[in-house]
Amino acid sequence: MLLAHNMTTLALLSCLLGSLTCVAQDNNRPPQGYQAIFNGRDLTGWHGMGDSDPYKLSAMTNDQRAKKRAEDQVDVAKHWTVQDGELVNDGSGVYLTTDLDYGDIDLWIDYKTVPQADSGIYLRSTPQVQIWDSTEKGGKWSLGADKGSGGLWNNSPGAPGKDPLILADHPLGEWNRFHIRQVGSRTTVTLNDKLIVQHAVMENYWNRALPLLRKGPIQLQTHGGEIRWRNIFVRELSTEVANRVLGEEADKEFIPLFNGKDLTGWQGARDGYEIVDGSIQCRTGTGGTLYTAKKYTNFVLRLEIKIPPGGNNGLAIRYPGEGDPAYSGMCELQVLDTEHSKYASLDPRQAHGSAYGQLAAHRGYLRDAGEWNFQEITVQGSKVRVELNGSVILDGDLGQVTNFMNGSVHPGKDLASGYLGFAGHGDPVAFRNIRIKKLP
Repeated sequence: MLLAHNMTTLALLSCLLGSLTCVAQDNNRPPQGYQAIFNGRDLTGWHGMGDSDPYKLSAMTNDQRAKKRAEDQVDVAKHWTVQDGELVNDGSGVYLTTDLDYGDIDLWIDYKTVPQADSGIYLRSTPQVQIWDSTEKGGKWSLGADKGSGGLWNNSPGAPGKDPLILADHPLGEWNRFHIRQVGSRTTVTLNDKLIVQHAVMENYWNRALPLLRKGPIQLQTHGGEIRWRNIFVRELSTEVANRVLGEEADKEFIPLFNGKDLTGWQGARDGYEIVDGSIQCRTGTGGTLYTAKKYTNFVLRLEIKIPPGGNNGLAIRYPGEGDPAYSGMCELQVLDTEHSKYASLDPRQAHGSAYGQLAAHRGYLRDAGEWNFQEITVQGSKVRVELNGSVILDGDLGQVTNFMNGSVHPGKDLASGYLGFAGHGDPVAFRNIRIKKLP
């Protein structure tokens, strides 16, 4: 019953998020709001690229990249053709790769393959949404082919999304249809209208210590047997839609901490904040720490954050109600327009999402200043995890920190409970849709 409920929820969400047509069209004609990235006639918009580490590719000179591109294009001509509105690969050669990079997307794509084939769809240059012969005769049950196509096969063993939730492959020789939605690293896959992967983190195959790349090309893998593709449609998701996708995954156990109207349930520096368009916003030139009336121990906090150019604030975690929350509390999770020029000499432990002065978050996953960001914070014992716009930027244990910024020990880092709050520094940083779920 749970799977059926999830499938119904996914179908409703797909319609809710602005697609007026919830089924992809045929003959390479995109539904309203989508773009066809294969025109049905030729390879315009695509080029060839082998299985390439995007970090190494980025480190090449322009001349080196141009040389590689030229060599790959020769290979494309040998193994890729267009026949009757279908992209056809003979099972060999470099991968067909979009000229454009994509971030948060909805992707529709049809494929048809043959016995013993093995292929996949790379997202942001990263393997992969798996495609293969799921029959026993295909010879790859030992690798998981018996579970079917659509899983994030390169995720770590046991990680969510690696194995499909259900086998949904059509018989070999018939067309299959994927619908893939990716926001940050959060990836949902349906195959032939069946839910295969639900909101799982797609791991960064090239460097598992880092989140998935923020943007990258879509690639069609070649691997051992003919595969045909058609009806390849992309819809790039706006900030509003991306945040709604992340927010719709909220568990019903989350309860609001802010009513959208006033500061009921909040204490501390109430004069330093105001209600603006349904958000709590720090008053320019004032600030201080505004914090909840209740204390919390272990929890998941979800909220949206908007930072003006150069803006600075912080999330006070297990704050005791007095002192500088960066030191008197368990930590202050930095809220900062990290990439602003005035922060060029920033200590890594001061970047957005960092446990201020203690643990550094990965940079490069904030949206542009003035846009709303979706952030999730999980605090369990001494462990803190921060997910920003669908990408995990911090996952660490404050109990194991021994090296502090400027050598300043944080006396509150071992607090077992405390208030949640906003540590304002005079910039009009805003917060909305603030929700919490208590953990054991």
